[in-house]
Amino acid sequence: MKRIFILAGTALMLCACGNKEKEYDATGTFEATEVTVFAEQSGALLTFNASEGEIISLGQEIGVVDTTQLWLKIQQLGASKRVFQSQKPDMAKQVAATRQQLVKAQQEQRRYKELVADGAAPSKMLDDATSQVQVLQRQLEAQVSALNTQTSTLNSQMAATDVQVRQLYDQLAKCHVYAPISATVLEKYVERGEFVTTGKPLLKLADTDNMFIRAYVTSAQLKGIKVGQKAKVFADYGDGQKKEYEGVVSWISSRSEFTPKTILTDDDRADLVYAVKIAIKNDGYAKIGMYGEVKF
Repeated sequence: MKRIFILAGTALMLCACGNKEKEYDATGTFEATEVTVFAEQSGALLTFNASEGEIISLGQEIGVVDTTQLWLKIQQLGASKRVFQSQKPDMAKQVAATRQQLVKAQQEQRRYKELVADGAAPSKMLDDATSQVQVLQRQLEAQVSALNTQTSTLNSQMAATDVQVRQLYDQLAKCHVYAPISATVLEKYVERGEFVTTGKPLLKLADTDNMFIRAYVTSAQLKGIKVGQKAKVFADYGDGQKKEYEGVVSWISSRSEFTPKTILTDDDRADLVYAVKIAIKNDGYAKIGMYGEVKF
C-alpha cells in the first residue's frame, strides 16, 4: 500500500511539472544601436584618442586628420582675393578727366548757341560744339560701362573665392572626428599615425545604455502584443542565473520569417514568426549578443 502512495505521489509531481507554466513567452539576444564612424578626409591621423571599451560622449573629439594642406589652400585663396580687391577700379578717378572735358564742351556749346542766336557766329560752330558734347557723353558712358563690367567681374571672382574658402573650412572641420552619439567603443580599426582615406572606417560605437532584445513570437502571440506595451526582460547568465529588466515593446516586424534555429518559441511547431524589439535601460550588465527571455 505504501508503494502505491509513493507511485501516486510521483505521478502527481510529474503531472504538475508537465503543466507548469513556461516562465517566458519568447527568447532572443540583446542588441544595441551600433554606429561606424568613417573618415571624411584623407590624410595622416595626427591624433586618435579612443580605446576599446571606453565610454565617450556625444560631440567628443576622437581624432584629427592632418589639416596642413587645407590651411595652406585657404591662405592662398585669401591672397588671391586681396589681388582681386586691389584690381577694382576707382571709377570716380578714372572718369574724372572725361567728365571735366564734357563740362567744358557743354559750356562751349551754350556759348556758341548764344552767339549763333545773336548772329555773331555761324551755325556750323554750334553744330561742331554739339557734336563734341555728344562724343564726350558717349565716351563717358562707354568708360562707365567698361568699369562697371570690370568691377562686376572682380566681384564675381571674389565671391567665387569666398565660396572656395567656405568649402575648405568645411573640409577643415571634417578633419576633426567627433562622436555622433554617446556610446561605448566596440572596435578600433586604425591607430594614430596611420594614413586614412575618405570613407575608411575608424571605429565602431554602440549605445549600450539603451539596449533592446530582439525576440521572435508566433502569430498567435502577436495578436496580444503592441508597440508601447510593457514586458519583463531577463538576461540569462547561464546556470539558472538571470537578471530582470523592465522593458517596452519598441518595434514589431511587419513581415514574418522562418524561425531562426537559435530561437525557441512558445510553439515549437511554428515555422513562421515575427521579430519584435523590447527596449530596456541597461545598468551595465546586459551585453551585446547575450541570450535573454521575454515575458509579455
